[in-house]
Amino acid sequence: MRGENQTEVKEFILYGLTINGASQSALFALFLVIYFLILIGNISIITLVWCNTSLQKPMYIFLGNLSFLEIWYTTTTVPKMLSGLLSEINSISFKDCFTQFYFFFSCGATEHFLLAIMGYDRYLAICHPLRYNILMSNNKCCVFAASCWTVGFLWSLFPIIEISKLSFCGPNKINHFLCDPGPLMELNCERDYSTEAAITVYIALLIFTTSSITFISYAFIIRTILRIPSSSGRHKAFSTCASHLMVVSILFGCVMYMYIRPSGNHPFPIDKVVAVFYTVVTPLLNPIIYTLRNKEVLQVVKKMMRS
Repeated sequence: MRGENQTEVKEFILYGLTINGASQSALFALFLVIYFLILIGNISIITLVWCNTSLQKPMYIFLGNLSFLEIWYTTTTVPKMLSGLLSEINSISFKDCFTQFYFFFSCGATEHFLLAIMGYDRYLAICHPLRYNILMSNNKCCVFAASCWTVGFLWSLFPIIEISKLSFCGPNKINHFLCDPGPLMELNCERDYSTEAAITVYIALLIFTTSSITFISYAFIIRTILRIPSSSGRHKAFSTCASHLMVVSILFGCVMYMYIRPSGNHPFPIDKVVAVFYTVVTPLLNPIIYTLRNKEVLQVVKKMMRS
């Protein structure tokens, strides 16, 4: 992936989350616990969906894919972030930096596509319940899920290739805990504003398309919920819908702030906090919001515990 002018920079230095030694120890313990909770929660969901035929239907197949994705999504960044909290110099090679960049972005793009499809799936289930089994069969669900993975990993090739062609011949310190396009492009020896603009538009297209599909689906869902005659039924449906919207709003809001904005000097401490939300917080919340609050899943868990 390297261009001719990139051989001078062999590695990058990641500043990480903080430079305070005491804070680093506390953050290491905190994020280590969160990482294990993410792994345990998502592996549990995958196991439940895989081992129980009652959960092998579109909604839970999508949730199983989301859980599998979240494991790899956090694994691309959190272990390196943890090692950086224990290291005096948190370095990463040029190749490893762009490898992390590719898999992080690919998993992020796949998650956006999956959330959009999951919103559409819930729209079909709630707004067209009589035709749902025809419109979203298990086979169609698997095709949609496979398409999300394929398109997500292909989509990320363009920004990776374009940024890797830039000239990195001077500063190599990244004020972040991961290899992200903004800080990387700011290290370019000669600012290529056309490339920066093209990448921003490219990322914006993905974010606006998937977020629009997701929020439009939930808008139709809310309209259908308002027609439910029972107040208890409306309250139950709104509770589930609101929790789903909260998670996707955090994700889409954070990535919009990070990736759809003009280039230039940005408050790095705020950027790091926002990045923590979509790299760590939402993967932790997704298993709880989408699955562990689901009555059907809880019934399966109770049945397994009794057997």
